[in-house]
Amino acid sequence: MTDHHVLVAGETLVDFLPTRPGPLSTVETFDRRPGGAPANVAVGLARLGHTPLFWTRVGADQFGAFLADTLADEGVPGRFVERDSGAKTTLAFVTHDESGDRAFTFYRDGIADTRFEPGTVPDDTLAAVDRVVCGGVPLATGRSRAAMRDLLERARAAGEETWFDPNYRPELWPADDFGDVVGGALAHVDVLKATERELRALDLAGDSPREFSTAATGRGPHTVLVTLGGDGALADATADAPWGPATVEHGGYDVDVVDTTGAGDAFFAGAVARATAGDDSLESVLSYANAVAAVATTARGAMAALPSHEAVVAMQDSA
Repeated sequence: MTDHHVLVAGETLVDFLPTRPGPLSTVETFDRRPGGAPANVAVGLARLGHTPLFWTRVGADQFGAFLADTLADEGVPGRFVERDSGAKTTLAFVTHDESGDRAFTFYRDGIADTRFEPGTVPDDTLAAVDRVVCGGVPLATGRSRAAMRDLLERARAAGEETWFDPNYRPELWPADDFGDVVGGALAHVDVLKATERELRALDLAGDSPREFSTAATGRGPHTVLVTLGGDGALADATADAPWGPATVEHGGYDVDVVDTTGAGDAFFAGAVARATAGDDSLESVLSYANAVAAVATTARGAMAALPSHEAVVAMQDSA
């Protein structure tokens, strides 16, 4: 059994961040940082005062040791942090343009986070948490795809609230698979966090983020959170949502952006944290999540920049 209220599941990897803007072919030096969207969410929750369980897989190599040690240092329990002796750890090289927007180059063929196994998280653990949070990257490969689908289906059957971030990376998906696979998974998702680009990739009806989010609620989720970059976020919720039917927008916060890497993960951690704290106002959830994301963009690195609850409250109070 566990006294943790959230279980996060998905990849942990090493981000190599450039020391200056420009394409990968021109950047000569990089800083090594821990990353991976679900790992960022797990650490983000811990820093916000809601330490989760985290199911992830890294290689039994030095990069995997670095990541496992980092998670432990952040207070994330090691029970479901698996070290795969037959695979290596994913590496991602990040590049930035002059505005701070980023692109990724992945090295992940045959690596640990493609080898999740169904049933790893036992039923009694699922019964003891309140919500399960999954990332979409493991769904890109068959073995891990089955494991994440199994987790979402068992969590939903156990009455747990399921949260999902597609984290769409086109270079990781076989042609035309994303819409079918992720679209099918939405039947087992309560809260979807997505970008407009991801909603478009799901081939939803509409021409705007608002129309896409409304259409997405027809696929299964009772709530859809859409991140809009510097323009904040919007949300649609049906009558089945804990905050009731609602349509909400929040314009975000003005900050001096240093690095947008992981801003969406920070937003997602903030939204999960507010729900876990019992916040029943969707407007309040969006405000808090946007504040977490805003603070996270003011420093370099995805995980390194994740803020404390106190820093988030200070951001909101100063707005």
